[in-house]
Amino acid sequence: MANNSSATARAESSHETEPSRTNTIVNALKRRALAVLNNKSISPQTRAIVRYAMETHDPWLAELVRRADAGETIDFSGTLVSDEDDASEEKVETLAEIICRAGDEPETKSAALLVLMAMLENATHPKALANTVKHFAFAYCSELNVCGMVDSQVAVLERELFAGNALVS
Repeated sequence: MANNSSATARAESSHETEPSRTNTIVNALKRRALAVLNNKSISPQTRAIVRYAMETHDPWLAELVRRADAGETIDFSGTLVSDEDDASEEKVETLAEIICRAGDEPETKSAALLVLMAMLENATHPKALANTVKHFAFAYCSELNVCGMVDSQVAVLERELFAGNALVS
């Protein structure tokens, strides 16, 4: 058999070191989402929804980031907020405040909880809505410093920050 000297051996390349097209797209989407989260001109509600979508690997993250980049405000269901719907964030905040406030008002608190549960049941993205309600409730409770919650959280954070770092006296 004759050897064909014009044929060259094909160099093998490692697929492990080459980023795949999918990884490149995912990384670009993460960078865009982080840019949205750091952009203070975008509404806190929209940023919270994008943050939640990013944390849960929501398949709609790309659409949410695109809309946020375009300057659109996104409500809890992932739809555009019209001028009439601007109050939805205020409704959730008010419901969280009613439920969390001090005092014995079982009828009012039960009604507020019922309305909030109905909002959760009808929401397209109930987890995003629940996450937002959680943040409002924490913010409201921290204002009241219920049961020393903020003080205890600060103590935990302080221990974690200074763990392994001896303070110089």
